[in-house]
Amino acid sequence: MNIDNNFFKIETNKVLPKPGKILIAEPFLNDYYFGRSVILLTEHSTEGSVGFVLNKPVKISLNEILTDFPKFDSLISVGGPVKTDSVHYIHTLGKFLPDSVEIADGIFWGGNFSELKKIIKSGLINKNQIRFFIGYSGWSANQLEDELKINSWLVSNLDAKTIMRKNEPSIWKESILNLGEEYKTWINFPENPNLN
Repeated sequence: MNIDNNFFKIETNKVLPKPGKILIAEPFLNDYYFGRSVILLTEHSTEGSVGFVLNKPVKISLNEILTDFPKFDSLISVGGPVKTDSVHYIHTLGKFLPDSVEIADGIFWGGNFSELKKIIKSGLINKNQIRFFIGYSGWSANQLEDELKINSWLVSNLDAKTIMRKNEPSIWKESILNLGEEYKTWINFPENPNLN
């Protein structure tokens, strides 16, 4: 049986990709990293794009990954399939953490790692102010635009509080519901239609 999936297609992409925006995967995207994912874009230019999957939590502590790091309880997610042996972070520390890059109002990416360790050791940060990611999601020049043209992603907004404090798969469904009535059918589509 062939499924007419035209009703899942995106009519227009009203929001353009840029740092601080999110990418919401369409329901047919069947991939370990990107299936039903919500990705925060941290970089987008003519040279390519970088982002982190917000809703693929891992059951491992930060100190198991970074052995030379102060003890710290923080949200950790799979950031994407690129360089899965690397750790990245977003935070709300602002310029208090040198070399940070502001990607959205009040949300920063990266910063001086040695200074971050000092801030954590001193107890001047709590777990709602920083998120860590294993690996990242990356697109070469024009690759993301090509994927947007074939409706693999929808660009949208997500508030800073949700970005920083939620680490559950439910963010995908919540993001879809925030888009409006025309996208409600997305949440009811089975992850694997062959099992339905």
